[in-house]
Amino acid sequence: MTWKEGQRVRLAADVRLAGSVTLGEGSPAETGAVAGFLALAAGTEGTVERVDEHDEQSKEVREYVRLKSLLDDFGHQMPPGSRKQLEEQIGSLEPEWIAYRERGLRVTVRVRLDNGFVLDEAAEGVFTSA
Repeated sequence: MTWKEGQRVRLAADVRLAGSVTLGEGSPAETGAVAGFLALAAGTEGTVERVDEHDEQSKEVREYVRLKSLLDDFGHQMPPGSRKQLEEQIGSLEPEWIAYRERGLRVTVRVRLDNGFVLDEAAEGVFTSA
């Protein structure tokens, strides 16, 4: 699904938020445990405020890109032995590259729910189009 700011969405499943809570600046409440957990029902609607794409490349993917670029730019000038070795290195990294391309970018969204709550950095699978 393609996400865009201003799009109406709804929670795809019940969501239970648990863990530490950070109070906003200037909050009169004391620090420490301020909430146990928060549950939001599936179907709760809201509006997308921000869409973030995260390009999470592993070390192997970055190395594949570097070596492939080297081969493409200078391979024709390399001695045959060096070129063959470089092609073998690229070939050994290709499965990681293919998996990276199939995964695509990781998308997170910030959604302001109609009840006033905001879910930030939520995985795109948490919501469906409203």
